[in-house]
Amino acid sequence: EPGEGPAPVPEPEPAGLVPMPTNGDRTAAGEIAEEPTLALPDGLEDDRASLFPGDRVMLVIDDDQDFARTAVDVAHARGFKGLIALRGEQGLALAHEYKPDAILLSLQLPITDGSLVLEHLKRHPETRHIPVHVMSDADHRQDVLRAGAVGYLEKPVGRESLEAAYDELADFIERRVKNLLVVEDDDVERTAVVELIGSGDDVEITAVASGEEAQAVLEEKPFDCMVLDLKLPDGSGFALLEKIKKDERHRQMPVIVHTGKELTRREETRLKKYAEAIVVKDVRSPERLLDETALFLHRIEARLPSEKRKMLEQLHNADAVFENKKVLIVDDDVRNVFALASVFEGRGMEVLFAENGREGLDALKKNPDVDLVLMDIMMPEMDGYETTRAVRELPEFKSLPIVALTAKAMKGDREKSIASGASDYITKPVDVDQLLSLMRVWLYQ
Repeated sequence: EPGEGPAPVPEPEPAGLVPMPTNGDRTAAGEIAEEPTLALPDGLEDDRASLFPGDRVMLVIDDDQDFARTAVDVAHARGFKGLIALRGEQGLALAHEYKPDAILLSLQLPITDGSLVLEHLKRHPETRHIPVHVMSDADHRQDVLRAGAVGYLEKPVGRESLEAAYDELADFIERRVKNLLVVEDDDVERTAVVELIGSGDDVEITAVASGEEAQAVLEEKPFDCMVLDLKLPDGSGFALLEKIKKDERHRQMPVIVHTGKELTRREETRLKKYAEAIVVKDVRSPERLLDETALFLHRIEARLPSEKRKMLEQLHNADAVFENKKVLIVDDDVRNVFALASVFEGRGMEVLFAENGREGLDALKKNPDVDLVLMDIMMPEMDGYETTRAVRELPEFKSLPIVALTAKAMKGDREKSIASGASDYITKPVDVDQLLSLMRVWLYQ
């Protein structure tokens, strides 16, 4: 309808040749309103207007304009085209829009913290496989590697370190086949793990039965990830892990601990110091193990063999994730609220609703234990963008998942939703299955 939201922006061609919208909405007086925008300030340029199929694209997310400029220069010297986002939410919008080949991400960002950007990228099936190299001025190496980053640089980052990071990322992108090391002494279990992860042409697995063999193969070549059983015949898996992690060459290699042993709290603390993921063997562990290795090997979910894709879908689709979760729906369309409420309640969720942004904020303040918010964008008075921004200003809701419901499948709406602080978006009329699978991604811990 006339006057509803910004004018539609055509969907980009596969080549991504459509330039981004360049400013916010104009107010009646003609000046530009304070809309979060993807445009770059004057004097700062990237390659978004000149991307072609086959270009290798690096997205730089950092609020330091001089650094961003240098990062794009180095990108050009290293055979990449460069995209720049000065804020986290802009970075997410660009990542979804352009699907870059690699991302350079600063943890210290003005509004949406870099760790939240990383979390979003690694939870979303469409961006999960993109290698992210993180930069920080405090030592967060372990945290970001555990979250699925491929590399880590301590700030300040000089040109040489940048060049090395780009070379590593280029090498990572070019290596279509990733190397996985499986260390498991039980023959049956070892074969099962190899069969579980090994189908598909994107992973090569080396499987060994002891710590000694593991150390020997690690001397021969680098691995992208290791799955380790703790109870090994020639000494403890703990000792092997500690030895490997002290070696600079393997410091960034993700290790997934796959154990049937009940861990004591002390053991768990000791493990967390080194292992990126602990997958305890149980009935659900094949799915969890496949999921964790897919994350750390940066596998493209859409390219996995269909039965493996189904396993991951089932893992993320398990309705247990909804049990006893509290969801707030902020929407002035009562029919929509009732339709969604009955679907959610049928899956064991508690549903709260608010008819407008102000009521939504009040409901959140009274119910700080809300697990997820569904935010309609088109509401009178205080719209969804404004409400989302107001929620993000409250420190206790900084990482609360907010899924925006946008009325039209318009690029502008999607960008503005993410830019205002939404975790994700879905278009109306809502496809319930698609919404549930998005909610699983955000509720799955």
